[in-house]
Amino acid sequence: MQYAFAIKPHANARYALSMDKLALIEMQCMLHALNAQATVTQEKLAGTRFILIETEPIDEQGWRWLSGHSGICFAALKDGEWLKPLELRQAAYMDDDLAQVLKYKGKTNPDFTQMMIHCALAASDFAFSLDPLLVLDPLCGRGTSLFCALQEGHHAAGVEIDKKAVHEADAYFKRYLQYHRYKHKRETGSATLPDSNSAAEIRYGFATSADAYKAGDTRSLRLFQGTAALADRMVGAESSHLIVCDLPYGVQHAARDDQGMATMQRLMHDSFPAFRRALKTGGAAAVSFNTYTLRREALCEAMGNAGLRVLTDAPFNDFSHWVEQAVNRDMVIAVKR
Repeated sequence: MQYAFAIKPHANARYALSMDKLALIEMQCMLHALNAQATVTQEKLAGTRFILIETEPIDEQGWRWLSGHSGICFAALKDGEWLKPLELRQAAYMDDDLAQVLKYKGKTNPDFTQMMIHCALAASDFAFSLDPLLVLDPLCGRGTSLFCALQEGHHAAGVEIDKKAVHEADAYFKRYLQYHRYKHKRETGSATLPDSNSAAEIRYGFATSADAYKAGDTRSLRLFQGTAALADRMVGAESSHLIVCDLPYGVQHAARDDQGMATMQRLMHDSFPAFRRALKTGGAAAVSFNTYTLRREALCEAMGNAGLRVLTDAPFNDFSHWVEQAVNRDMVIAVKR
């Protein structure tokens, strides 16, 4: 059978140029999780860009899985020149405006972030879990990745060293819940860290309906102010199914610390062991970066040294795409075994 998926248009003209490549890779990663024997191509039909899949009939579980693809807006069976529309089973937990509304300089594109979650999930042992997962971003900024995870019904936890960024993410999410009249509870506390230190924590428990909240069918968002190197101490060891983060892009010549180690090298050296400790066995980490300031080989080596197994075979081996003059972005996915 041949399935046709229309690639959705994108308001960002720069990112739209990369949509074809990324949408194709995301579909290949999702089919990889299904162990599907499929031929995947791209074609323009009546001026619209499509991903075409030639494979055996896709069952209900597989269709729900593929329907979650971040870059598609229409699906059909292709029979010669004709398309027979199929219903996409995109069961979003929250509206997709959650990750879109908050604007700030340096924000990672939410569509790319959603793709990161799906590709990491496809590499993990939890792709077809019926229960909500925990998605951790140890460098969460103002929380785009966290909001993307919540949209799909997962729990989210973020660590950010910048107090202002944590405050803005907290204020935005509080307003969002109030505006949509979602039943919720906000609490503050702290996580105990080594050397008698602590990290401030903001925790939300919420549901999209009063009945679900009353029944205990809730989702959680946890925000910590602290360093990524202690993320496992804040969120908990073996707590996270997925880690999704966008490394700082930096400048062409990275600064060095007092030991002569480049800032990015120090960040990876200190943080990646914490990433591994925070992940559950079978979990996956997706880390994006700027190829102009960090070599893919260096990132893969750092993740390997931390005890993670980097995926180097297709379709997980090349997510590179141009973003702007100073940024060419790529992503590495690694798993914990």
